[in-house]
Amino acid sequence: QVGGEDYVLGGIAKGSGMVHPNMATMLAFLATDAPVEQNFLHAALTKAVDSSFNMITVDGDTSTNDTVIILANGVAGGDTIGAGNPGAEIFINALGEVCTDLAKRIAMDGEGATKLIEVAVRGALTENDARAAAKSVASSTLVKSAVHGGDPNWGRIIAALGYSGAELDESKIALYINDVCIMEGGRP
Repeated sequence: QVGGEDYVLGGIAKGSGMVHPNMATMLAFLATDAPVEQNFLHAALTKAVDSSFNMITVDGDTSTNDTVIILANGVAGGDTIGAGNPGAEIFINALGEVCTDLAKRIAMDGEGATKLIEVAVRGALTENDARAAAKSVASSTLVKSAVHGGDPNWGRIIAALGYSGAELDESKIALYINDVCIMEGGRP
């Protein structure tokens, strides 16, 4: 809801194999009846895709077949949503939520997938470091096999962080698995 107007934002996505960061073999189609300015819509979609579809991995393989499309027809009426107006942040957040939900559903439905791993990185020096660390852990075959086997093997997670390229201070690392503290202050 923006400025008293109700809008609908929805989507559908497909991907089950060859799913790895930067979309891989994935198709997503989004649509809204909100009136959205074109350049703002493009920027909002880019931001949403970077933090959702571009962060999932299933099998580590990629392909050249990937697409995300958003259509905004404006039939619901109201003021045009664009950068700097009151509805901008609301629209960005809603689009991010829809893309994140679809991305998680793709990962849950991946070929051979039995569990969903969500990696949350907090306290990184930069967003690039956070992304590198998260992608490294989520992409690690050893981490995936530990999770599949129900083994909270913190060493595999820390190793993946170590080779991620992100700047680390080992004395500040805290590791939680399902809200259970496995490591704090860099010590198990």
